[in-house]
Order: sequence, then structure tokens, then C-alpha cells
Amino acid sequence: MVTGPNTGGKTVVLKTIGLLTIMAQAGLHIPANEGSEIAVFKNVFADIGDEQSIEQSLSTFSAHMVNIVDILKYADENSLCLFDELGAGTDPVEGASLAMSILERVRLLGAKTAATTHYSELKTYAMSGKRVENASCEFDVDTLRPTYRLLIGIPGKSNAFAISKRLGLDDDIIENAREYIDAENIKFEDILTDLEANRQKARVDREKAAAYKKETEKLRSDTALKNKQLAEKSEKIIENARREAKEILEKSKQEADEILKEIRSLKRASDKEKMLRDMENARNKLSEKVNAQSVKLSKSVFASNESFKSPKTVHLGEDVEIVSMHQTGTVLTMPDGKGDFQVRVGIMKLSVNLKDVKIKKEENKPKKQKKTPSSRDTLSKTMSLASELDVRGETVDSAVMLIDKFLDDALLSSLSQVRIIHGKGTGQLRQGIHSYLKRLSYVKSFRLGVFGEGDSGVTIVELK
Repeated sequence: MVTGPNTGGKTVVLKTIGLLTIMAQAGLHIPANEGSEIAVFKNVFADIGDEQSIEQSLSTFSAHMVNIVDILKYADENSLCLFDELGAGTDPVEGASLAMSILERVRLLGAKTAATTHYSELKTYAMSGKRVENASCEFDVDTLRPTYRLLIGIPGKSNAFAISKRLGLDDDIIENAREYIDAENIKFEDILTDLEANRQKARVDREKAAAYKKETEKLRSDTALKNKQLAEKSEKIIENARREAKEILEKSKQEADEILKEIRSLKRASDKEKMLRDMENARNKLSEKVNAQSVKLSKSVFASNESFKSPKTVHLGEDVEIVSMHQTGTVLTMPDGKGDFQVRVGIMKLSVNLKDVKIKKEENKPKKQKKTPSSRDTLSKTMSLASELDVRGETVDSAVMLIDKFLDDALLSSLSQVRIIHGKGTGQLRQGIHSYLKRLSYVKSFRLGVFGEGDSGVTIVELK
């Protein structure tokens, strides 16, 4: 039930309903939003008239009734019925009653109906009747123009007084007209006025809310996009940081491994150096103890009261006679400030003093006679040893220990040259032996063997 003022657009609503229905059923496009639905009917009936003159009311009413009678004859549940100004053109009380009766008959037939009216009784009927809904056409009283906006669920005012006032009718006449309207109609019209005001305010608020919602959705969408971009950027930064950290850790690990290798190498070298130093110190201490015991032995056991002339000095390699021992030795070192020096007697090194020796001269030697084996010759033969040492298969440390004893024995046996067989292999054993030989003071020189001597698998050592 569509209500509202004159020139408010009620008839336009009916024509739009009928026209769009027929267009859709003819396969034509219609101006409607996406997702809109439309019904299909076998018949579309319309009683639309524009007559608004009281002088022609009888003829207008009669023409309307002829159409309505024909519609009621053929209307059914598959019909669409459109009534414009139903019940107009006759007494308002009778016309309103007749209009309600016609609408009730059409409703019982099951037809879909849209009707326009100015009658307040029909507005009340739509509010209380079953399967009947009020609607109104929005009208701008300030401009006296319709907005062509259909409002479902709200009845409209005729706005006759407001329109008349805007058109210049005296206020006295309008106020006098209000006195002819009963209290119930005035109250109902005031309710409609309040409803219309509240509806317009609600519409404005709704439009603002929609604008705010749209703006909020846009902000939310922009924020979500920015958050996504920020998350991607953060993830990329984190991934780069992870990769750089991994590279730094791997590099640090490599550097740490290299440092550990160097530390282990230095430790092994340090341990080896320390071991070699300890061995050299022990050897020197042993030599000092032997020399000291030799001096003590020479003073206590071989003491003699024989008088002789001591030399002021001696020369390296010169033979001297140790008077107290009745032995001849070869000078190994020059005398120090106290006159002490070393001589070699057979396989032993002895410390003697210039006061205990005399120069051995050729004329002092006895005439040649049949030589008999002396204790010295016997001792030399007893202490003789091979002039080579085979250390293949040994570690550097164990080989050094064997070489140290071998060289001591070689010195005691007065050997000037010895061979150390170490093999070729990786060369690690050869390098370790050469490093050890460089630190020995009694090694004159050393070299690798030549062709026929064992090549690089043998080291030839020259002793002082």
C-alpha cells in the first residue's frame, strides 16, 4: 500500500513495477542492482488513472469500477494487479471501505498487488492486515518535489497542509482546516510526521555510517596491505639476518678450526722442542758428571809423584801424555783460564789440567818393538759399533732418542762419519731428524745421500 502526497511519485512506482516485470519476461535488460530478484506472472493487470477533478468524479469512478470488475474476474495466484488511487472519485468513507474490500478479495485470490491511496483508513488496514505492507514515496516539502525514493514499511503523509502553506495559502485557513479533522486523525498524522522526521534523520545517519564504514574498510584494507608488506619486509630482513649470521658462524667456525690446528701444531712443536731441550740438557749434565768423575778418578787413582815439565799451552789435535794415568790423549778443546781442557783417550773424554800433562814428542817414544795389544786397543775394539742406524718405521720422537744414543756411541768410538737410514716416505721423519741435527753442537754437517749412498732416504752425518 503506497501512500504519499500528490505529485509524490506514487503512480511512477506502479508504472515502474509493471514495466520492469514485462521487460524482464520479454528478455530485456532492466535497471536493477546485481543480485536483484523478480517474479514471473501469467497476467499483469493495471488500473491507472490520472483523474483528480471532483467535477468528473462520477465518470472517473465508473471507469475505475469497470476495470476493477474485469481484473477481479481473471485475477489468480499467477497475476500481478496494479491499482492507482483505489476508491477515489466517490465519498471518502465509502471509497475507503470499498477499497479495503477489493484489496482483501485480491489478497484471497493469491494475486500480488500494489496500490496507491490517500486514505488514512487504508494506511491503518495495511498496518493491521495480514500479508499487507505499507510503503511511501519520499517527498521534499521544501522544494515541493518528489525524490522518487520508495520507503518500505512506513506510511506516507499527504502533506496537504504543508504543500498549501508553501504555495501561499493563509495560515488562518490552514489552522481552521485542522479543526475539521478529528483528534484520532490528527494524532495519526503527527505520528507519521515524527516517523518521517526520524526516518530522514536515520537515513542521514545511515548514509554517514555507510560513509564511515566505507572509509573504515578502506583504512582496514590499507592497513592490512601495509601490514602484509611490513611482514614480508620483516621476513626478508630476518631471512637476510639469518643468512648473514649463518655465514658469520661458518666463517668463525672455519677460523676457529684453523686456529685450533695451529694451536695443536704449536703445542706439538712446543712439546717436541721441550723434549729435545730436556734431552740435550740431560746429555750435557751426564757429560759433565762423567768429566768430573774422570778428573776425580785421575787425581785419586792415578796420582803420581813423577816430576815433569808442564806445557804453557796445547794445540787442538795435539797428542799429550796424561802423566798421572800414563795414557796418551788427543786435545779436543783449548785450555781455559784455569788451564783445564778436554782430551780424548780411547772412547772417553777426560778433563785434565796443563799441570798434569806433558807434550808427547817423537824422540821420547820408545823404539819400535813388537806391538802387543794394550788395554786401550782392547777397549776400543770392545766398544766398536756399526757406522749406520736404521730408523725406518719409527716416529720422529722415538727416532730422535735412538739417534741421540747412536751419535754418543759414535763419538765415543771416534767415528767421524755415520749414516742414518730414514727412508723417503712422506719426508716428515727426515725433516724431524734434520731439525734435531741442526741443534747438536758436535755435528759438523749433514747431507742427503747421493747415488749409491741411498739417495734421499739416507742422511750422511759428519761429526766434529
